[in-house]
Amino acid sequence: MTRYIRRAAGFCLFLLLALLANAARVQLFEADGLNSNSANRRTTIDRYDQPRGNILVGDAPVTGSKDTGEQLAYERTYRHGPLYAPVTGYASQTYGTSLLENAEDDILSGTDPILAPLPLWGDITRSRQPGGDVVTTVDDSMQRAAYEGLDGRRGAVAALDPGTGRILALVSSPSYDPEVLSGTGSAVTDAWARLNRASSRPMLNRAVRQTYPPGSAFKIVTAAAALDAGVVTDPDAATDTPSPYVLPGTETTLPDEARGCEKASLAEAIRVSCNTVMAHLGVEVGLDGMLEAVDGFGFNEDDLKIPFRVARSNFDSDMSEDQLAQSSIGQFDTTATPLQMAMVASAVANGGELRRPHLVDRVTTDDGDTVRQQSPDAYRRAMDPTTAQQLQRMMIDVVENGTGTNAAIDGVTVGGKTGTAQHGVDNSGTPYAWFIAWAQAPDSGRPAVAVAVVVEDAEADRADVSGGGDAAPIARSVMEAALEG
Repeated sequence: MTRYIRRAAGFCLFLLLALLANAARVQLFEADGLNSNSANRRTTIDRYDQPRGNILVGDAPVTGSKDTGEQLAYERTYRHGPLYAPVTGYASQTYGTSLLENAEDDILSGTDPILAPLPLWGDITRSRQPGGDVVTTVDDSMQRAAYEGLDGRRGAVAALDPGTGRILALVSSPSYDPEVLSGTGSAVTDAWARLNRASSRPMLNRAVRQTYPPGSAFKIVTAAAALDAGVVTDPDAATDTPSPYVLPGTETTLPDEARGCEKASLAEAIRVSCNTVMAHLGVEVGLDGMLEAVDGFGFNEDDLKIPFRVARSNFDSDMSEDQLAQSSIGQFDTTATPLQMAMVASAVANGGELRRPHLVDRVTTDDGDTVRQQSPDAYRRAMDPTTAQQLQRMMIDVVENGTGTNAAIDGVTVGGKTGTAQHGVDNSGTPYAWFIAWAQAPDSGRPAVAVAVVVEDAEADRADVSGGGDAAPIARSVMEAALEG
């Protein structure tokens, strides 16, 4: 009898060990797969059983959470939702997350190990911490100045601190309220369908996800290329450019809207925005030289994140000379995001050094303890410091005596460049109005802000009047807010 008892006990021990081994296998090797399984409702319930951490502008949260009393307890709320939607994105129980809500989801949801009191704490306890907070670099007054300046028109504004790369404003218009997407049910799905059907595309982040032909604003890049390559040694010396200019290898002539462009100097071509001079200089620099120049400003970069992804700004790497001429004045296939064009202005203002743009200043626990801090990071050397100084002088002349006078601020050094972008079949669309600029207070040793503005539905007949008339006043308001801050 004892022998049978021992056998039964041994078999039970074997079953127990097998059960423990299987439990260990599930917990160690299959836990992640089970957690991510769409049929696992427990994961979704757990995700929303505590308030989400907040996104802050300055010291003030622009997000919140409310307890709905439902199974998915906490829904996301937004303060001034349309104003900050291009920064926060949405956090939806139905449609997931976007922009900062997506890029910093582990922090905001409390699952990032950096929030734990001890290393491997979450793995050992299978618990998560209260959601952490994400403190942005955005300045509230600048964000509001940009948003109010666009006043619902289609367009975008991006503003940077040239010395640090901090993104001070990021506005896309028209916008939307992310809170209408936060929960579940028919109201949310109806809002999603309505927003996605809207011809104005309010959910498109035009500041970082939409690229436009930059038009004459791109001439700053071509000017930097010509100076760095030695094609131009004296910005005030006459060039040998005829007006109109015949595009190389074609019988097509490129005209000038401005007067006095024939054989104009580089400085004069920037001041009044001569197409012919800048197209000719781009051809003289050559494709390789132009590609080197645009790379220094961040064009053709596929992996720029701020921390969410920024669309690639394009300058073609394979072109004929006539196409290169058009590309050198911001047309043909040349495209840029507003953030990219703010980076162009920033590089000029910062002596040729381009800082990496970033939107997050620091990340904290729910108690306010900093667990990650962003420091200024060198990104590219866009041009020689001497070239930057020459371009600063030329951009100041644009504002003081040229096409950008609407951006002038009393007692402040402001440099800018107007522009428009032709688009549509046979350039039949209303030109996009551009203005890029930077500003420096007289008592400061460095520029306070660099800004780019694009207005899609500008109202003007002439290209640079459009940039100066529609976009420059918005840029001026943003720069004034930066200087007052």
